[in-house]
Amino acid sequence: MPAPEAFQYAVLRLVPRIERGERLNVGVVLFCRRRRFLAARVALDAARLAALAPECDVAVLAPILENMAAVAAGEATGGPLARLDASERFGWLTAPSSTMIQPSPVHTGLTEDPAADLDRLFARLVET
Repeated sequence: MPAPEAFQYAVLRLVPRIERGERLNVGVVLFCRRRRFLAARVALDAARLAALAPECDVAVLAPILENMAAVAAGEATGGPLARLDASERFGWLTAPSSTMIQPSPVHTGLTEDPAADLDRLFARLVET
């Protein structure tokens, strides 16, 4: 069994109206440099969004989240940002933002399996 390695993660949050301070967790991005792992899982719960901000359009927000996951994965559909190296992509995805989709502070941990930890964090922090 491989030794645990340090990882960093942030929760992606949807903040529909900044003045209200309400937010909805919509994803997790996890980076483990030593394992060469960077990935994001995203999901937008339409019912929860409608309760929080009925004026927000899921059809507009969902592709933005999917693009963020594509950037994390380094997929061509992520555009020019997806061509950056993994640490730069993680930095871009977790940079403070004044847009509707904002990252939490970056947290750290140890992992033997970054993909499994991403799934665990996503289930705990995003899924209802």
